[in-house]
Amino acid sequence: MTAVSHLRAFQALELAMRHGSLKNASEILGITPAAVGQRIKALEDYLGFELIVRGRSGLRPTGELAPVLGHLEKAFAELGMAAELLDFQRVNEIHIAANSDWVELWLVPRLAEFREMFPNILLCINGEGDVPMRLGRADIEIRFGACTDQENIDLFYRDFLAPVGSLENTRRIRRLAKEDDLEGFPLLHLDFYKEDPDAITWPDWIQAHGHRKTGFTRGIRYQRIAPGLQAIASDAGFMICGLALISDKVEKGEVVLPFEVGKGAWTSHAFHARYRRDAMVRSQIKCFRQWLMDESRKTKEWLNHFIARY
Repeated sequence: MTAVSHLRAFQALELAMRHGSLKNASEILGITPAAVGQRIKALEDYLGFELIVRGRSGLRPTGELAPVLGHLEKAFAELGMAAELLDFQRVNEIHIAANSDWVELWLVPRLAEFREMFPNILLCINGEGDVPMRLGRADIEIRFGACTDQENIDLFYRDFLAPVGSLENTRRIRRLAKEDDLEGFPLLHLDFYKEDPDAITWPDWIQAHGHRKTGFTRGIRYQRIAPGLQAIASDAGFMICGLALISDKVEKGEVVLPFEVGKGAWTSHAFHARYRRDAMVRSQIKCFRQWLMDESRKTKEWLNHFIARY
């Protein structure tokens, strides 16, 4: 009997084909679309031929993959069933697939409190943590996006977008004339919110409020929030960013709002959690779910209070 190799690559391939894109597969696996593509490429290199074709309508199987795609789908359906039947053994585990910025900026700073409250609950977040990643869907998937399907979903909070910068750069622009105080300063562009129709960008904000006359489309672009915040900390420029994930940095003065908070805008998309139906009855999931909702309520209250205060 031939041993199965490249199992994670087969998983990435099957999910990408079933859901039509590397991006959809990446959201399920809790990794980046590039990482999904790398897993598939490793399998193609091993086999010596291509497996997928990228077209305008999405992904299509090559002639080599098409005859075996059905077997691949059945195999992972069976593995998923086996994983569910064995799930009862994970009495203290929670497996989470979540947005990386949400984990790094919002969840991790709060985890010590949760672990103190529930020391026996073991977490696996995006494949890392107290227990190794298992095969199959995560218990909880946490994303930022539209929430048209409300089944098994908890809404955490919308974000409030506003220009932010370092204390030093903020001091510099406050010494300049108000009508062009951003002129010449680097603008950092964040693509994290680009799918949200209500998310403001630098061109939107400058057109509405001024403060600059030229070059408002130029500057470094960031896919994720965390690297953009590192650039701000290095006095590399100003960025329009959501405040929900950086409330602690704002309160500590590590990130400063250089303009009136009223010039910001709410997103229409929200951070939210989707739960596996069978996972929602588990005691450890119930505890974590209630804790998430309590902490999310605190974030919403902080946002509303901060905006009203300024």
